Order: sequence, then structure tokens, then C-alpha cells
Amino acid sequence: MALFRVKICGITDVHDAIAVANAGADAVGLNFYEGSPRFVTQSQARQIAAALPTHMAKVGVFVNSPADEVARLCDEVGLDVVQLHGDEPPKILGMLAPRVIVRAFRCGESGFEPVIDYVGRCREAGHAPAAVLVDAYQPGSYGGTGAVVDWHQVPELAIRLPDTPIVLAGGLRPENVAEAIRVAHPAAVDTASGVESSPGRKDPNLVRDFVRNALAAFDLSDNRSAT
Repeated sequence: MALFRVKICGITDVHDAIAVANAGADAVGLNFYEGSPRFVTQSQARQIAAALPTHMAKVGVFVNSPADEVARLCDEVGLDVVQLHGDEPPKILGMLAPRVIVRAFRCGESGFEPVIDYVGRCREAGHAPAAVLVDAYQPGSYGGTGAVVDWHQVPELAIRLPDTPIVLAGGLRPENVAEAIRVAHPAAVDTASGVESSPGRKDPNLVRDFVRNALAAFDLSDNRSAT
């Protein structure tokens, strides 16, 4: 499947999922990490997935889960994409093949070198991720912190990984997503806390504004690339 462009992550109920769909996002994230305030059970995830239009990508977010558990939830919930957001080794991509895998990285002082090294090892093993997601590093946290990635460094990562789409996450909000797209030139954007009224609960107005601003910025970027 084609990569999504605007993903709203950490959906916890059907009402929020429908609001996200109505806003025009093309992907939702369902978090199966029990340590997250946005954690959903299999039953909740299945209800949310069933309420969404078929064209929307249902992305399962996992943190260090066994491959067989990930595969089972993909099948039972109807997930389209697997997002690995922990410390999963490259071999797990092969174990989950042929599923679509987005590998997330929490980028700290070492910058993007671990991303480049990891993707290289995946390619050597014959199972490269469909995309990489770059998030900000916060000790003890696996995403959803609101910390911001250095957008200016992302184009260099894209040059070094020319065949790997980059999903930009980390501190994206309605008021900064357009500038983030202009500076970083990602293939897609992802937010959770940036459109919430409280952890796990989305504000429909913030969702609407985020999606509108992101899509407008992508359209502008596409038009510039075409000229």
C-alpha cells in the first residue's frame, strides 16, 4: 500500500477516530504499548478499526512486543501497517514479512547515525522497512512526549536514505506543522499529543486544523517540486 501522509496517533475511541477521518487524515495510530496513556486493548482497537473507512491506514504501534503477538494483532484487528517504536532488532522485520513496517527512532545526541546504520543492516538481511519515523528522544519514553526533532537535519537523512520515506513526528502541532514540512520535506507527518485535550483524547478542532495545515503544506511542496 502507498504510505500515508497525515497520521493521527494514539486514537483511543470510536468518536475520536471518526473525527480524525472526517478531518481528512489518511491514517490513525492504535497504540498497543501498555505503558502509554494511549494504550488500547485488542477489543477497543477492533471497534475503532471497524468504524473507519477502508481507505484509511490502520497503524498498530508496538514497543518491544514479540513478533508472534504483533502478527496476531495485525490479523485480528485488521491492521494495515506495523509501527515498531521500541528497540526491536532488524531480524524482527524479517519475522513480520511481508507486512508493511514503519520503524520508528527516538533521535538524541547521536543524531540520525543509528537510523542509517539500522536501515543498512535491514537491507543486508533483505528486509528493509517501508519507511522510518523520526521522533525526539526523551529518556524512558517511547513517543508522545511533545518534544521536537531538529527539522533542519531531516533533509540530510533523506539524502543518505534516498529509497526510504521519512515520517516526521515529535512535537508537531497545528501551528508548526506547515513550517515543519517546509523545512524538513518529509514524506508524511505524525502527531499524537499535538492534537489532544488530554492524553489519549483528541480535540476535534485541533485535529481539523492540523490536517488542513499539513495537507496545504504538502500541496505547496508538491507544486514546487513539479516546477
